[in-house]
Amino acid sequence: MADPRLDLNLQFAVKKSERPRRSDFRRWAKAALMTDAVVALRVVDEAEGRALNRDYRGKDYATNVLTFAYGSSANGEPLSGDIVVCAPVVAREAAEQGIALEAHYAHLTLHGMLHLQGYDHETEAEAVTMESIESFIMRRLGYPDPYAADS
Repeated sequence: MADPRLDLNLQFAVKKSERPRRSDFRRWAKAALMTDAVVALRVVDEAEGRALNRDYRGKDYATNVLTFAYGSSANGEPLSGDIVVCAPVVAREAAEQGIALEAHYAHLTLHGMLHLQGYDHETEAEAVTMESIESFIMRRLGYPDPYAADS
């Protein structure tokens, strides 16, 4: 079976100095890809992140990552969706948790990609499955397990 194809449209609403390189986002998104997908990944500031979270989830604060899935891979069509990463929230969380900023961006990018592909963490069973996949991919990419007790 051929590797899944990723059509990734990267958009940045923050300065280059405030986010990882395009090649990093591509590598992280591809690492979590299990089926063909067309994805727009946008890195936003706090105001845009808050507005999107408020308008689409009814929560009036900026969150680290949002995923909007628009289509499934039925009938051989690729998945399609948007992933929004809020740069200030990612930076704040990485500092508070004492983890490398790059590792946190990697984790949240693949977390969003997994949501796009139907994974969730609403129930304990779903969380165990999704977190184990995230841990595996993060280690494969050379980052610490984000769910390990010593991370």
